[in-house]
Amino acid sequence: MRRHRALVLLMVASVLLVLVMAASMGFGSVFIKPQALVSAVLRASDADAVNVTIVWDLRLPRTLLAALVGGALATAGAAFQGLFRNPLADPHVIGASSGAALGATLAISFGASAGALGFGPVPLCAFAGALATVAIVYVIAETGGGASVASLLLAGTALGAMLSAMVSFLLIWREQPWFHVFSWLLGGFSNRSWHHVQTALPWLLTGMGALWLMARPLDALLGGDDAARSLGLPIRAARLVLVAAAGLAVAAAVAVSGIIGFVGLIAPHIARWLVGAGHARLMPMSALLGAMLLVLADTFARTILSPGEIPVGIVTAALGGPFFLYLLKTRGRRLA
Repeated sequence: MRRHRALVLLMVASVLLVLVMAASMGFGSVFIKPQALVSAVLRASDADAVNVTIVWDLRLPRTLLAALVGGALATAGAAFQGLFRNPLADPHVIGASSGAALGATLAISFGASAGALGFGPVPLCAFAGALATVAIVYVIAETGGGASVASLLLAGTALGAMLSAMVSFLLIWREQPWFHVFSWLLGGFSNRSWHHVQTALPWLLTGMGALWLMARPLDALLGGDDAARSLGLPIRAARLVLVAAAGLAVAAAVAVSGIIGFVGLIAPHIARWLVGAGHARLMPMSALLGAMLLVLADTFARTILSPGEIPVGIVTAALGGPFFLYLLKTRGRRLA
Protein backbone atom coordinates (compact mmCIF):
# COMPACT_ATOMS: atom_id res chain seq x y z
CA MET A 1 0.00 0.00 0.00
CA ARG A 2 2.81 2.39 0.92
CA ARG A 3 4.67 1.62 -2.29
CA HIS A 4 1.51 2.21 -4.30
CA ARG A 5 0.95 5.54 -2.53
CA ALA A 6 4.53 6.58 -3.24
CA LEU A 7 4.14 5.71 -6.93
CA VAL A 8 0.97 7.81 -7.14
CA LEU A 9 2.70 10.72 -5.44
CA LEU A 10 5.65 10.46 -7.84
CA MET A 11 3.28 10.58 -10.81
CA VAL A 12 1.46 13.59 -9.34
CA ALA A 13 4.78 15.35 -8.71
CA SER A 14 5.86 14.67 -12.31
CA VAL A 15 2.68 16.23 -13.67
CA LEU A 16 3.04 19.20 -11.34
CA LEU A 17 6.61 19.73 -12.49
CA VAL A 18 5.51 19.85 -16.13
CA LEU A 19 2.77 22.35 -15.25
CA VAL A 20 5.16 24.51 -13.21
CA MET A 21 7.70 24.55 -16.05
CA ALA A 22 4.98 25.44 -18.56
CA ALA A 23 3.70 28.26 -16.36
CA SER A 24 7.25 29.51 -15.84
CA MET A 25 7.75 29.96 -19.58
CA GLY A 26 4.77 32.29 -19.71
CA PHE A 27 6.12 34.75 -17.16
CA GLY A 28 8.81 37.37 -17.64
CA SER A 29 9.24 40.88 -18.95
CA VAL A 30 6.85 39.79 -21.71
CA PHE A 31 3.84 37.83 -20.48
CA ILE A 32 2.69 35.09 -22.85
CA LYS A 33 -0.89 33.88 -22.48
CA PRO A 34 -1.44 30.10 -22.15
CA GLN A 35 -2.91 29.63 -25.63
CA ALA A 36 -0.15 31.67 -27.25
CA LEU A 37 2.42 29.75 -25.18
CA VAL A 38 1.13 26.40 -26.43
CA SER A 39 1.24 27.66 -30.02
CA ALA A 40 4.80 28.91 -29.53
CA VAL A 41 5.99 25.65 -27.96
CA LEU A 42 4.43 23.63 -30.78
CA ARG A 43 5.61 26.18 -33.36
CA ALA A 44 2.14 26.20 -34.82
CA SER A 45 1.48 28.05 -38.07
CA ASP A 46 -0.46 30.75 -36.22
CA ALA A 47 2.20 31.24 -33.55
CA ASP A 48 3.65 34.71 -33.12
CA ALA A 49 7.26 34.75 -34.30
CA VAL A 50 8.38 36.85 -31.33
CA ASN A 51 6.79 34.43 -28.87
CA VAL A 52 8.47 31.49 -30.60
CA THR A 53 11.84 33.19 -30.26
CA ILE A 54 11.24 34.08 -26.60
CA VAL A 55 10.14 30.56 -25.71
CA TRP A 56 12.65 28.49 -27.68
CA ASP A 57 15.73 30.69 -27.47
CA LEU A 58 15.34 32.14 -23.97
CA ARG A 59 12.81 30.63 -21.61
CA LEU A 60 12.71 26.93 -22.47
CA PRO A 61 16.46 26.28 -22.08
CA ARG A 62 16.54 28.41 -18.94
CA THR A 63 13.61 26.53 -17.41
CA LEU A 64 15.05 23.14 -18.32
CA LEU A 65 18.40 24.07 -16.84
CA ALA A 66 16.78 25.29 -13.61
CA ALA A 67 14.87 22.02 -13.34
CA LEU A 68 18.01 19.94 -13.95
CA VAL A 69 20.09 21.90 -11.45
CA GLY A 70 17.32 21.79 -8.84
CA GLY A 71 16.93 18.05 -9.30
CA ALA A 72 20.69 17.47 -9.03
CA LEU A 73 21.07 19.58 -5.88
CA ALA A 74 18.08 17.91 -4.23
CA THR A 75 19.31 14.42 -5.09
CA ALA A 76 22.77 15.21 -3.72
CA GLY A 77 21.17 16.68 -0.61
CA ALA A 78 19.17 13.50 0.00
CA ALA A 79 22.33 11.44 -0.45
CA PHE A 80 24.37 13.53 1.99
CA GLN A 81 21.60 13.55 4.59
CA GLY A 82 21.52 9.77 4.40
CA LEU A 83 25.31 9.38 4.33
CA PHE A 84 25.91 11.69 7.29
CA ARG A 85 22.69 10.67 9.06
CA ASN A 86 22.21 14.39 9.63
CA PRO A 87 19.01 16.26 8.67
CA LEU A 88 20.94 19.51 8.25
CA ALA A 89 23.41 18.21 5.67
CA ASP A 90 23.21 19.78 2.21
CA PRO A 91 25.00 19.35 -1.14
CA HIS A 92 27.79 21.74 -0.16
CA VAL A 93 28.66 20.08 3.15
CA ILE A 94 31.98 18.69 1.88
CA GLY A 95 33.24 21.96 0.43
CA ALA A 96 32.13 21.63 -3.18
CA SER A 97 30.64 25.13 -3.27
CA SER A 98 33.77 26.69 -1.78
CA GLY A 99 35.95 24.92 -4.33
CA ALA A 100 33.69 26.08 -7.15
CA ALA A 101 33.74 29.63 -5.79
CA LEU A 102 37.53 29.67 -5.70
CA GLY A 103 37.77 28.26 -9.22
CA ALA A 104 35.33 30.82 -10.61
CA THR A 105 37.01 33.68 -8.75
CA LEU A 106 40.41 32.67 -10.11
CA ALA A 107 39.02 32.57 -13.64
CA ILE A 108 37.36 35.98 -13.31
CA SER A 109 40.29 37.62 -11.51
CA PHE A 110 42.99 36.43 -13.92
CA GLY A 111 40.89 36.64 -17.08
CA ALA A 112 40.92 32.97 -18.04
CA SER A 113 39.93 32.47 -21.66
CA ALA A 114 40.29 28.75 -22.38
CA GLY A 115 37.39 26.34 -22.05
CA ALA A 116 37.04 22.57 -22.31
CA LEU A 117 34.44 19.80 -22.14
CA GLY A 118 31.90 22.27 -23.50
CA PHE A 119 32.32 24.62 -20.52
CA GLY A 120 33.43 28.22 -20.84
CA PRO A 121 36.43 29.40 -18.78
CA VAL A 122 34.54 30.41 -15.61
CA PRO A 123 32.22 27.36 -15.50
CA LEU A 124 35.17 25.09 -16.31
CA CYS A 125 37.22 26.44 -13.42
CA ALA A 126 34.22 26.19 -11.10
CA PHE A 127 33.62 22.60 -12.21
CA ALA A 128 37.27 21.67 -11.71
CA GLY A 129 37.45 23.48 -8.36
CA ALA A 130 34.41 21.65 -7.00
CA LEU A 131 35.62 18.23 -8.13
CA ALA A 132 39.15 18.87 -6.83
CA THR A 133 37.81 19.94 -3.45
CA VAL A 134 35.64 16.83 -3.12
CA ALA A 135 38.64 14.65 -4.01
CA ILE A 136 40.90 16.41 -1.50
CA VAL A 137 38.29 16.13 1.24
CA TYR A 138 37.95 12.41 0.65
CA VAL A 139 41.73 11.85 0.62
CA ILE A 140 42.13 13.82 3.88
CA ALA A 141 39.27 11.91 5.50
CA GLU A 142 40.64 8.57 4.26
CA THR A 143 44.09 9.36 5.66
CA GLY A 144 42.87 10.75 8.96
CA GLY A 145 40.00 8.50 9.87
CA GLY A 146 39.19 5.91 7.25
CA ALA A 147 36.71 8.16 5.45
CA SER A 148 34.32 8.00 8.39
CA VAL A 149 31.24 10.20 8.54
CA ALA A 150 32.85 12.47 11.13
CA SER A 151 36.16 12.81 9.26
CA LEU A 152 34.41 13.62 5.97
CA LEU A 153 32.27 16.26 7.63
CA LEU A 154 35.15 17.86 9.53
CA ALA A 155 37.49 17.82 6.51
CA GLY A 156 34.81 19.40 4.33
CA THR A 157 34.07 22.12 6.88
CA ALA A 158 37.73 22.98 7.42
CA LEU A 159 38.69 23.00 3.76
CA GLY A 160 35.57 24.97 2.85
CA ALA A 161 36.51 27.67 5.36
CA MET A 162 40.06 27.86 3.98
CA LEU A 163 38.85 28.17 0.39
CA SER A 164 36.32 30.86 1.31
CA ALA A 165 39.13 32.83 2.91
CA MET A 166 41.17 32.50 -0.29
CA VAL A 167 38.23 33.85 -2.31
CA SER A 168 38.08 36.91 -0.04
CA PHE A 169 41.83 37.40 -0.36
CA LEU A 170 41.66 37.27 -4.15
CA LEU A 171 38.89 39.83 -4.26
CA ILE A 172 40.98 42.27 -2.22
CA TRP A 173 44.33 41.51 -3.84
CA ARG A 174 43.21 41.66 -7.45
CA GLU A 175 40.88 44.62 -6.85
CA GLN A 176 38.34 42.79 -8.96
CA PRO A 177 34.96 44.52 -9.26
CA TRP A 178 32.96 42.55 -6.71
CA PHE A 179 29.78 42.64 -8.79
CA HIS A 180 31.17 40.22 -11.37
CA VAL A 181 32.13 37.70 -8.71
CA PHE A 182 29.10 38.05 -6.45
CA SER A 183 26.68 37.82 -9.37
CA TRP A 184 28.10 34.33 -9.88
CA LEU A 185 28.40 33.44 -6.19
CA LEU A 186 24.72 34.23 -5.61
CA GLY A 187 23.64 31.97 -8.46
CA GLY A 188 21.24 32.43 -11.33
CA PHE A 189 20.23 31.46 -14.85
CA SER A 190 20.43 34.78 -16.65
CA ASN A 191 21.66 34.45 -20.25
CA ARG A 192 21.68 30.66 -20.08
CA SER A 193 21.11 28.90 -23.38
CA TRP A 194 20.82 25.48 -24.98
CA HIS A 195 24.61 25.29 -24.91
CA HIS A 196 24.57 25.27 -21.10
CA VAL A 197 21.88 22.59 -21.07
CA GLN A 198 23.82 20.36 -23.46
CA THR A 199 27.07 20.89 -21.55
CA ALA A 200 25.71 20.14 -18.08
CA LEU A 201 23.19 17.42 -18.99
CA PRO A 202 25.52 14.38 -19.21
CA TRP A 203 27.33 15.27 -15.97
CA LEU A 204 24.14 15.96 -14.05
CA LEU A 205 22.45 12.77 -15.26
CA THR A 206 25.55 10.69 -14.50
CA GLY A 207 25.76 12.01 -10.95
CA MET A 208 22.04 11.66 -10.25
CA GLY A 209 21.85 8.23 -11.88
CA ALA A 210 24.73 6.90 -9.80
CA LEU A 211 23.11 8.22 -6.62
CA TRP A 212 19.78 6.59 -7.48
CA LEU A 213 21.58 3.28 -8.03
CA MET A 214 23.07 3.65 -4.53
CA ALA A 215 19.63 3.77 -2.88
CA ARG A 216 19.93 0.37 -1.18
CA PRO A 217 23.45 0.97 0.17
CA LEU A 218 22.23 4.32 1.53
CA ASP A 219 19.36 2.56 3.29
CA ALA A 220 21.89 0.21 4.86
CA LEU A 221 24.13 3.07 5.97
CA LEU A 222 21.22 4.73 7.76
CA GLY A 223 21.40 1.97 10.38
CA GLY A 224 25.04 2.71 11.15
CA ASP A 225 28.34 1.20 10.05
CA ASP A 226 28.01 -1.97 12.08
CA ALA A 227 24.56 -2.75 10.70
CA ALA A 228 25.69 -2.00 7.12
CA ARG A 229 28.79 -4.16 7.56
CA SER A 230 26.67 -7.04 8.87
CA LEU A 231 24.69 -6.86 5.62
CA GLY A 232 27.90 -7.31 3.64
CA LEU A 233 28.18 -3.72 2.43
CA PRO A 234 31.74 -2.52 1.71
CA ILE A 235 31.59 0.70 3.75
CA ARG A 236 34.54 2.57 2.27
CA ALA A 237 33.70 1.70 -1.32
CA ALA A 238 30.08 2.76 -0.81
CA ARG A 239 31.12 6.09 0.71
CA LEU A 240 33.59 6.69 -2.12
CA VAL A 241 30.91 6.13 -4.78
CA LEU A 242 28.39 8.30 -2.93
CA VAL A 243 30.80 11.18 -2.40
CA ALA A 244 32.08 11.00 -5.99
CA ALA A 245 28.58 10.86 -7.53
CA ALA A 246 27.21 13.63 -5.35
CA GLY A 247 30.32 15.72 -5.94
CA LEU A 248 29.95 15.31 -9.71
CA ALA A 249 26.29 16.35 -9.63
CA VAL A 250 27.00 19.39 -7.46
CA ALA A 251 30.05 20.39 -9.50
CA ALA A 252 28.09 20.33 -12.76
CA ALA A 253 25.22 22.23 -11.14
CA VAL A 254 27.32 25.06 -9.72
CA ALA A 255 29.35 25.29 -12.93
CA VAL A 256 26.29 26.37 -14.93
CA SER A 257 24.24 28.14 -12.26
CA GLY A 258 26.61 29.48 -9.64
CA ILE A 259 26.09 28.66 -5.99
CA ILE A 260 22.45 28.17 -5.06
CA GLY A 261 21.81 27.17 -1.48
CA PHE A 262 19.08 25.38 0.47
CA VAL A 263 17.44 23.53 -2.45
CA GLY A 264 19.25 20.37 -1.35
CA LEU A 265 18.09 20.94 2.22
CA ILE A 266 14.41 21.74 1.67
CA ALA A 267 13.40 19.29 -1.08
CA PRO A 268 14.62 16.05 0.58
CA HIS A 269 12.81 16.88 3.81
CA ILE A 270 9.51 17.46 2.04
CA ALA A 271 10.08 14.32 -0.02
CA ARG A 272 10.81 12.29 3.13
CA TRP A 273 7.55 13.49 4.64
CA LEU A 274 5.66 12.44 1.50
CA VAL A 275 7.19 9.06 0.62
CA GLY A 276 9.23 8.01 3.64
CA ALA A 277 12.93 7.46 4.21
CA GLY A 278 13.51 4.67 1.69
CA HIS A 279 15.97 6.09 -0.83
CA ALA A 280 14.49 4.22 -3.81
CA ARG A 281 11.46 6.50 -3.44
CA LEU A 282 13.18 9.42 -1.74
CA MET A 283 15.70 10.10 -4.52
CA PRO A 284 13.26 10.61 -7.42
CA MET A 285 10.79 12.52 -5.26
CA SER A 286 13.58 14.81 -4.03
CA ALA A 287 14.66 15.41 -7.64
CA LEU A 288 11.13 16.33 -8.72
CA LEU A 289 10.55 18.65 -5.75
CA GLY A 290 13.99 20.24 -6.13
CA ALA A 291 13.29 20.89 -9.80
CA MET A 292 9.92 22.47 -9.00
CA LEU A 293 11.39 24.59 -6.21
CA LEU A 294 14.19 26.01 -8.34
CA VAL A 295 11.96 26.65 -11.36
CA LEU A 296 9.55 28.57 -9.12
CA ALA A 297 12.42 30.46 -7.49
CA ASP A 298 13.88 31.39 -10.89
CA THR A 299 10.47 32.53 -12.13
CA PHE A 300 10.09 34.76 -9.09
CA ALA A 301 13.65 36.08 -9.44
CA ARG A 302 13.14 37.23 -13.02
CA THR A 303 9.64 38.67 -12.60
CA ILE A 304 9.61 40.46 -9.23
CA LEU A 305 11.74 43.35 -10.57
CA SER A 306 10.90 42.89 -14.26
CA PRO A 307 12.47 43.79 -16.65
CA GLY A 308 15.38 43.39 -14.24
CA GLU A 309 16.01 40.30 -12.11
CA ILE A 310 17.62 39.28 -8.85
CA PRO A 311 19.97 36.32 -8.25
CA VAL A 312 18.13 33.08 -7.61
CA GLY A 313 20.36 32.41 -4.60
CA ILE A 314 18.71 35.32 -2.79
CA VAL A 315 15.27 33.76 -3.27
CA THR A 316 16.32 30.28 -2.14
CA ALA A 317 18.14 31.76 0.88
CA ALA A 318 14.99 33.68 1.85
CA LEU A 319 13.08 30.38 1.76
CA GLY A 320 15.80 28.16 3.16
CA GLY A 321 16.91 30.30 6.10
CA PRO A 322 13.63 29.99 8.05
CA PHE A 323 13.35 26.33 7.03
CA PHE A 324 16.86 25.66 8.38
CA LEU A 325 16.03 27.36 11.68
CA TYR A 326 12.85 25.30 11.94
CA LEU A 327 14.83 22.09 11.44
CA LEU A 328 17.46 23.22 13.92
CA LYS A 329 14.78 23.84 16.54
CA THR A 330 12.76 20.68 15.98
CA ARG A 331 15.47 18.16 15.11
CA GLY A 332 18.72 19.68 16.32
CA ARG A 333 18.80 17.57 19.46
CA ARG A 334 18.83 14.41 17.35
CA LEU A 335 21.78 15.34 15.13
CA ALA A 336 24.48 12.72 14.85
